[in-house]
Amino acid sequence: MVEGDDREKKRLRAESLRLILLFGIISLLGDVIYEGARSVNGPYLDALQVNSAAVVGIVAGAGEFLGYGLRLASGVLSDRTRSYWAFTLAGYGLLAAVPLMALSGIWQVAAFLIILERVGKAIRSPSRDTLVSRSTKQVGTGMAFALVEVLDQVGAVIGPLIFSAVFLILGAGAGSVPGYQKGYATLAVPYVLLMLVLAYGYLSLRRPDRGGDPVPEGRQPDRLSRTFWLYTAFAFFAAFGLVNFLLIGYHLRARSLAPDAWIPLFYAAAMLVDAGMALVVGKLYDRFKQARGSPGGGLRLLVVIPLLTAPVPFLAFSSSLALIAVAVVLWGAVMGAHETIMRAAIADLTSTGKRGTGYGVFNAAYGMAMFGGSVLSGFLYDLSVPALVAVTLLTELASLPVFLMILRSNRAGG
Repeated sequence: MVEGDDREKKRLRAESLRLILLFGIISLLGDVIYEGARSVNGPYLDALQVNSAAVVGIVAGAGEFLGYGLRLASGVLSDRTRSYWAFTLAGYGLLAAVPLMALSGIWQVAAFLIILERVGKAIRSPSRDTLVSRSTKQVGTGMAFALVEVLDQVGAVIGPLIFSAVFLILGAGAGSVPGYQKGYATLAVPYVLLMLVLAYGYLSLRRPDRGGDPVPEGRQPDRLSRTFWLYTAFAFFAAFGLVNFLLIGYHLRARSLAPDAWIPLFYAAAMLVDAGMALVVGKLYDRFKQARGSPGGGLRLLVVIPLLTAPVPFLAFSSSLALIAVAVVLWGAVMGAHETIMRAAIADLTSTGKRGTGYGVFNAAYGMAMFGGSVLSGFLYDLSVPALVAVTLLTELASLPVFLMILRSNRAGG
């Protein structure tokens, strides 16, 4: 009987790993496309004669707001309809907006496509994360999402490198509008591969929930806990002060601090740091859970996010490439922590029936923070960089009392 149980556990673990790796590959291909684009969207807007950081901030903020805010609707709808694969497929389908950037010749069209790509992420993310979360019990929630994040970031490195390669091949024409458009056009190839892998996943793994639900049976399925809401409030403050790379890339080109071909390399470096941070945070998250014997035990790691975020704008908007490089490393580390803890914690703090809703609610708040922070950063960049730095510091400090409240609530079982 024990031998049979061991075989069943091995089978479930193999199934879980298969699904996690499949979604890791899907995320990898998706990141080749949209992270490749995000590494140059800011400089491309500058090339299209957007001469205001405020406009860049509005585009970045609107994209992030819709990219996160609409997850509330898509998360709730996916829970109600249980159509997780349909939302996943539709959301990834909208990545077609990226290769279509090759046809944009005016900044308004480019801005629309940048925002449309973010809408696609809003549609797919709650459903995709719910599908992955249902197969994490045999692997560990933190480690499962860390594995997806690492593969995700492999794509996030490849995408910017594709642009740098295109720019190096083009030589003198690299910084021109046609040069950028050629780079966007090459991303049609990974888009086709992505849709083929998605089709395979849908046909072969439509029921990924046999690995079990990592949420304890005692957790009520009909409500979101107090700890969840405090966690959401913490993430709002932490994300509000996180500068968007769109603005960092704009700063590098507008101030002529780096050649166009270098800017995607900065982004690729940030994504490498993101991947490494994800593995470390994912492992620590699971260890903290086990040590505390609580699903929310890993939330103690949240404190690293405001500490790493606070110095980023001070360094990123300097005129020193060395300081900007340090800012990019910190920015990548923050993104790795956000992505890993964010997905894993919601899986641990919500039941299966409310998980899509939980991801949706959390990401709606996260999107509002990214929108407000990006718009404000754009305006303050034009007016006063010291004021931008001060606002970031204040918002990150505001997250610390909420962090302490999370720890107390988790200890009380809230």
